[in-house]
Amino acid sequence: MAIILTASLPAQRGPLQPPLIKEGVTEKVSEHVYAIPDGSVPLVPNVGIIVGSKGTLVVDTGLGARNGEAIMREVAKVKKGGDLYLAVTHFHPEHDLGADGFPASTKMLRSRDQQADIDEFGLETAKRFASFSPDTAELLKGAEFRKADQSFDKELTIDLGGARVRLLAMGPNHTRGDIAFWVEPDNVLLSGDIVMTTMPGFSSPYSKLSTWLQSLNRFEQMKPVRIIPSHGPLGDASMITRWKTLMTTVQARAAELKKQGRSLDDTVKVIQDELQDKYPRNGLAGVARAAYNEAP
Repeated sequence: MAIILTASLPAQRGPLQPPLIKEGVTEKVSEHVYAIPDGSVPLVPNVGIIVGSKGTLVVDTGLGARNGEAIMREVAKVKKGGDLYLAVTHFHPEHDLGADGFPASTKMLRSRDQQADIDEFGLETAKRFASFSPDTAELLKGAEFRKADQSFDKELTIDLGGARVRLLAMGPNHTRGDIAFWVEPDNVLLSGDIVMTTMPGFSSPYSKLSTWLQSLNRFEQMKPVRIIPSHGPLGDASMITRWKTLMTTVQARAAELKKQGRSLDDTVKVIQDELQDKYPRNGLAGVARAAYNEAP
């Protein structure tokens, strides 16, 4: 199961350098939103910091308390006071297991779907990550999931003072417990792994192509000005369009091939052969399998 959960992560073959949050590179994305970019380092997330007059929300933590502490030093540079909130896009270790580096007074926010992922899979993925290198093993030593101070089902809105953040439980996309963050009035979307520049990662037994397309449609209707994904370069709504085109194309072709009686393996190979000039061949496999399995 740990292999399934981590199969699509950019660092599945092990990190090339220590997965550390870099300090001193925090970017101002909009009036209320800052981002600590991942620098394209495997197992490092883009970290979001949303700042209002009466509170701050941090999105994602990095691997282990050392990274959480680095984030807090960056938060101190932009924070205006008030409550400190923490939430994560999903439960994978580089997004969630740095929470011990945050102050004890931090208010942890989780969806119930995200908690269900933690309850079912626990630290199995973290154990696999720890095997990648001595660096990851050291960073994850003693790491635990932080208990939620506030839980929600479908949506939770946090008023930070001048900025409102809607936490949206998106259903089974990359994981069962994916959360997206919509910052008003900035029109900034923190999309997690639901939209990135890299290929979609169907890493969970709960992942569904149909749900993922619903999420993309929802994002499209929100008309984001900027998108902060879990990994890779920041972007705009064109990221949504690219993935939507990919998924609908693969969905239609997989259904056609399945109707012809082609096997799953044959369907994956055909789709890879047909689309590899536009998309990475390996990344197409997961999308094609999901599309085939959901096709009538």
